[in-house]
Amino acid sequence: MKRFTLLTFALLMTFSLAAQEIALQLYSLRNELKDNPGKYFEMIPSWGINALEGGGGYGYSDSEFQSMLKDNQLRIIGVGADYGQLSQDLSPIIANAKKFGAKYVTCYWIPHAEGPISAEELIDATALFNDAGAKLQKEGLTLLYHPHGYEFSPTADGQLMDYMFENAKNFAFNMDVFWVKQGGGDPLKIMKTYPGKFPMLHMKDRRKGTKNSLDGRADVEDNVVLGTGDVGIAAIIKEAKKQGTAFLVIEDESSRSVSQIPQSVAFIQKHLK
Repeated sequence: MKRFTLLTFALLMTFSLAAQEIALQLYSLRNELKDNPGKYFEMIPSWGINALEGGGGYGYSDSEFQSMLKDNQLRIIGVGADYGQLSQDLSPIIANAKKFGAKYVTCYWIPHAEGPISAEELIDATALFNDAGAKLQKEGLTLLYHPHGYEFSPTADGQLMDYMFENAKNFAFNMDVFWVKQGGGDPLKIMKTYPGKFPMLHMKDRRKGTKNSLDGRADVEDNVVLGTGDVGIAAIIKEAKKQGTAFLVIEDESSRSVSQIPQSVAFIQKHLK
């Protein structure tokens, strides 16, 4: 019995260490992929990344794209879901996700006037995500929402975004820690307050000294190598490991992404050990 217990413990520890996978949001290479997609799809595995977020064929036919992914040992884990489409017909979203074999579909933006989102708009979006999320679950898909900072207006007892976190029943979150910080939120505190709601995280650090904003806007050049900014990435990785977050998705929107991504991978790997 003692031997079995020790073996079981060892297996559990092995699973724990492998529970988080580093992924890449292909938007990080939006400029590079326009000119020479093959070169960069070959490069990504050399960075220690095999999981990708983001659809599109980049000039390849469906069969060519699938072959290119297979040849480079890459796979698509998540695709986008337009807010307007979520409110109408889910069929295109479902078909796109299944075409790529993705499990997650992420809505990245709630339409609203420039500046902070209103409470009414956030409440309506929460209802839509719960409704669409329930339908997507029947198709084996998980709907996620990606906050962009404009949801974090202060309220009497916290921040507006707390409403969505507290009322997310049929969807979860692909939390971009940069944007949460940009909007005045605390990504680590949020993870601890709402555990289990973050199967994916966008790992993005912010240049020290950057000013917060509530309009969902920021200078892309304020994206810096993970661990060198003010977001507190090391503690977030530790919490993600504790909670069993499936994917730590690097997104680097800066013009230095190709040089910065390998450094960010190394930082995550160091703190996952």
